[in-house]
Amino acid sequence: MAGAPSRMPSEVTVLMGGLSAEREVSLSSGRACAQALREAGFAVTELDAGADLPARLAANPPPVIFNALHGPLGEDGCVQGILEWLRIPYTHSGVLASALAMDKIRTKDIYRAAGLPVVESVIATAEEVEAGHVLPPPYVVKPYNEGSSVGVYIVHPGSNAPRLAKTMPRTVMVEAYVPGREMTVSVLGDRALCVTDIVTDGWYDYDAKYKPGGSRHVIPAGIPAEIEAACLDYALRAHRALGCRGLSRTDFRWDEARGLAGLILLETNTQPGMTPTSLAPEQAAHCGISFPDLCRQLVEDASCNR
Repeated sequence: MAGAPSRMPSEVTVLMGGLSAEREVSLSSGRACAQALREAGFAVTELDAGADLPARLAANPPPVIFNALHGPLGEDGCVQGILEWLRIPYTHSGVLASALAMDKIRTKDIYRAAGLPVVESVIATAEEVEAGHVLPPPYVVKPYNEGSSVGVYIVHPGSNAPRLAKTMPRTVMVEAYVPGREMTVSVLGDRALCVTDIVTDGWYDYDAKYKPGGSRHVIPAGIPAEIEAACLDYALRAHRALGCRGLSRTDFRWDEARGLAGLILLETNTQPGMTPTSLAPEQAAHCGISFPDLCRQLVEDASCNR
């Protein structure tokens, strides 16, 4: 592949932490991946990505980067652009796919162009959202360029317009709320792995994702064969349409009462959580791929020109 190392590197630098709201999640992913790569036989350096990252990489470029960053700067094409400029091979998706998938507005445009189902949504300023309902309730308000359910508001019927936190961006996405089950599918390379049903007592928010007991993962999901096949097909098509590489994970909502018509795509994550109990590694393990082997496969796939 273009830009790939000529032989398998024995040394890997795991990029983690960073400057986004998802820093702690990234540190957990990075440490877990570093340990898994050591178990797979690599010499591993752990690098916390601060503001001086470009200078540090330019001064001492590693043979390959395992990208375990989450959120803006690490997941939106920015660090990928730095690595392309420095010609350092790296894992996961490249500049364009990362930027597209992180921007929920453009992600939906790509989904629609690929014939993938999405719900009604609008872009509004925070002032417009706080002044009155821009969609009929129930609806969801969220940043258009964050992950891990950071800053998500659900507005129920009968509720007033929400008051948004000052940390929310001034432009947000408002989308119709879809009732039903939360499901997800990981794609590794060109293979959709399986479907996980995510069971929570409420919304699958940041706490449900990362606090102990916040959610339960049912794998494989107990769903009709038609819905399972559609989830796998849609996730692979989303991965390809966005131009993803390595590992991605696409999230769904499914309204059982509407059958196949009730299945919609929410978003595609180009840097999914990477602890052994995270959704993507769980799915890989279900398919017979151990966590060290999953991390090894991602390093083998590392390249520039992604």
